[in-house]
Amino acid sequence: MTTDFRSAAKADAFTLRRRPPSEKMVDLGFRQLSLALASVVAIVLLGIFLVVFQGSQEAIREFGLKFLTTSAWDPVNNEYGAFTAIYGTLVTALLSLLFAIPLGLGTAILITEDMLPRGLRDAIGLMVELLAAIPSVVLGLWAIFVMEPALRPVLQFLHQILGWSPLFNTIPQGPGMAPAILILVVMVLPIITAISRDALNQVPIELRQGAYGVGTTRWGAISSVIVPAAISAITGGVMLALGRAMGETMAVTMIIGNAMNFSTSLLAPGNTIASMLANQFGEADGIQVSALMYAALILMILTFAVNILAQWVVRRLSLRY
Repeated sequence: MTTDFRSAAKADAFTLRRRPPSEKMVDLGFRQLSLALASVVAIVLLGIFLVVFQGSQEAIREFGLKFLTTSAWDPVNNEYGAFTAIYGTLVTALLSLLFAIPLGLGTAILITEDMLPRGLRDAIGLMVELLAAIPSVVLGLWAIFVMEPALRPVLQFLHQILGWSPLFNTIPQGPGMAPAILILVVMVLPIITAISRDALNQVPIELRQGAYGVGTTRWGAISSVIVPAAISAITGGVMLALGRAMGETMAVTMIIGNAMNFSTSLLAPGNTIASMLANQFGEADGIQVSALMYAALILMILTFAVNILAQWVVRRLSLRY
């Protein structure tokens, strides 16, 4: 009798596990649709890369790797080098992160760790989200008419006391690298803050309670337990912000000065690859088009390198913490 009961139970379980063919077809269709959509994304990305690579062939044959190390940009004599734009892209992006990371992470901690009244925390979170929704051209106009005039006395003071340094050896007279760095801080700050806030909110409550249970202070729990537990997601957000900073076009174009003369000074006008493309592509002709395509190819490679680095860093941090 016991054997019959077990057989009946197994039969009932088998019956419950059986699924009608229609459900299997839905699952198969969903799987195939997801694969097709993912393939479309990969095909579009590959197509963009191939178009840019094909368009840059003439410049690659003409200038080779010298294009990366020279800063001459003379359409009249067909002499082109992208070192100034590459330098501007990397310096503005990295220095903007240097300011944005502590601001964004600090804001996220302030919002998530109950250091302020709930209404104020919600207001700060809403303002951060609204900051991300402002169009870049509006931020560029704000930088031209408000930020740069207000910032100029500070930059002049830096030039007076640090003028011996190659980073501050030019007189600030308007648009330049420093205002472009600060406008990028404004643009990437919402990304870092939002992702850091979500990452900190996902830290298990048991870790927080355990930290307080062993007698640590609030700042000890934050620095030793909570932030390390969320560090992989925070790092992913930082890398995403770095990619955004490297590819930002309109706001940077409006405030950086768009000068192709190389200067290490942050107070002098400069250029980035994205702003150079936006300024010159509409009027380019002949080999200049290929040179701009070559610069776009370099920007794509830099962006891919940032994404690969982000994946590696996030994976290592995930295993460590």
